[in-house]
Amino acid sequence: MANNPIQNKNPKGVRPQKKDDGLKDAYRINDRIFAKEVRLVGDNVEQGIYSIRDARAIAEEQELDLVEISPNAAPPVCRIIDFQKFIYQQKKRQKEQKAKSTKVVVKEIRFGPQTDDHDYNFKLKHAMEFLKEGAKVKAYVFFKGRSILFKEQGEVLLLRFVNDLEEYGKIEQMPQLEGKRMIIMITPKKK
Repeated sequence: MANNPIQNKNPKGVRPQKKDDGLKDAYRINDRIFAKEVRLVGDNVEQGIYSIRDARAIAEEQELDLVEISPNAAPPVCRIIDFQKFIYQQKKRQKEQKAKSTKVVVKEIRFGPQTDDHDYNFKLKHAMEFLKEGAKVKAYVFFKGRSILFKEQGEVLLLRFVNDLEEYGKIEQMPQLEGKRMIIMITPKKK
């Protein structure tokens, strides 16, 4: 029975570790706080500056943890709170912020200085789709070799492109020449 590989994977009393996102290591608590004085804040304590010994005594009296919130302040700011509850709240707040932040997708559309009408309309249709989906469109005219002589043609093409997309998006920046590319950015209109 000792050679059974299934039994040896998880020794008695040892739980598999959960994924740690480093929040517990980001804060100093109780005996790990080394400042001589701390500023206590929070609901369950009279706010003010206390010696570290007094702050720890208050935390022990309430059977909670002394957590260093802002270590770079002078004196460091601490809160008396249950550390597990505090970590839970921090994770929850991070998750909410991540959900609120929107990822901006940028789709690129490339033209040549002498793009014909069929190709132009094909790319225009795709740009409309991208803007409807909420993605930004980065349209550019790429000049190869001596075609850089047709800068005005490229600019006219991009301005026509923006004009045709007027009901789907608005121009973020006017056509700019960056090296061999003339670039324009179009953002979708809010619904």
